[in-house]
Amino acid sequence: MMAAPVVAMAAPYAAMVIDARNGKVLHSRNADTRLHPASLTKMMTLYIAFEAVENGEIGLDQYVTISKKAAAEPPSKLGLRAGQRIKFRYLIRGAAVKSANDAATAIGEAIEGSEAKFARRMNRTAKALGMSRTTFKNAHGLTEDGHLSTARDMTTLGQHLLYDYPEYYNLFSRLTTDAGVRTVPNTNRRLLNSYRGADGIKTGYTRAAGFNLVASAERGGERVIATVFGGRTSVERNARVAELLDMGFKRAPSHVAVRKPKKPVYGAQATRVSALKASLHPKPRPAAQAIQTAQAPDALLETITKGVETAVKLAQDELRPTPAAAPVTRASSDIAPPPARPGRMKLTSAALVQTAPASRQQEVVTRMSSSGGRHWGINVGRYGSRYQAERVLLKTALQELGMLDDALRKVVQNPRGFDANFVGLTEDEAAMACRRLAAHGTDCKPIGPTS
Repeated sequence: MMAAPVVAMAAPYAAMVIDARNGKVLHSRNADTRLHPASLTKMMTLYIAFEAVENGEIGLDQYVTISKKAAAEPPSKLGLRAGQRIKFRYLIRGAAVKSANDAATAIGEAIEGSEAKFARRMNRTAKALGMSRTTFKNAHGLTEDGHLSTARDMTTLGQHLLYDYPEYYNLFSRLTTDAGVRTVPNTNRRLLNSYRGADGIKTGYTRAAGFNLVASAERGGERVIATVFGGRTSVERNARVAELLDMGFKRAPSHVAVRKPKKPVYGAQATRVSALKASLHPKPRPAAQAIQTAQAPDALLETITKGVETAVKLAQDELRPTPAAAPVTRASSDIAPPPARPGRMKLTSAALVQTAPASRQQEVVTRMSSSGGRHWGINVGRYGSRYQAERVLLKTALQELGMLDDALRKVVQNPRGFDANFVGLTEDEAAMACRRLAAHGTDCKPIGPTS
């Protein structure tokens, strides 16, 4: 006998649809009514987690000891035990994909020391993001007096997650993920599987809230975010969200200037001191010589050019004798040290000329050929725009100079988005690169010659 679907208590219905590219409201209903957000709360918990990693407050591979409070949270949960130690990255995955309450509480305690302090930071961040009708009392979203938000505020938060931390956004589209203790399924997998272009973001359910969902989808360069509060069942909620997304794509213009939301700006009293003694990524060493490059025609190319200049300056240091630099300590002890970089570095930019010391001939740094068995590559994610894919490729290339300096960066557009690829590798190099990137928490899969 088939079990009857869970039906929520009668909860007020609210909805909103925006064009994510510029924030224009395409539809709204009761969008400013304060309601129970349920696990949509974890969107803010994760936003602050990403912020904390970026600020150096905590590392992805830093171990977190689970408290009795976190272990005692009711389902949905990972089943963490009090006293258990688990990497911070797995808590993020558990909260984002499984919507685990024990993981969410542990995230808050790891960053701020207690859930109460973390809730205060959540509210400060909400205010800075313009979420004027939201009050958080906990990190997980279980019903608590005064813990309320609106469809408008949660839509705003969804847009910020998409644009402020694109390197983490792929978490929300994973149908399953390794959460350290086990592999867990995505609570939003039915919509992800059934709606073309859907790639996130977060579900929520309590009896008081009903079935909530903030969903984002991208089609042909158009990006829409839809939010529903108060669905009676998960099936009804998903159907409503699909209708709202369809409405959004019909009403959104094909071409529009992208106006990304600005990251929150906090007061001086909110400035934090890094809790990590070691940098999360190697710091570039200063170079004594300037590299001349062509002026980029727009802001995107300017950003990429600056990144390339940084990489070339690193290569210049390899060509001249310098005092040995102090070793950089990684946040995790289980990441293998990078192999030694070759004296000559190959980049994907146009040919760059660099000056060697007087005892050496001038060398020309050019594109690396993909011949000689270098028919393999790696994919480091699919993104909603070419800009996002280029940004991730550049960041990954600079992070893994020793492994990827022979690879070409290549963005491949397809109906579901923009694939960020490195090509021109051997099969062994592709496998090794994916192992190293996976150790840093970056999704990676090898691409064979016929891929």
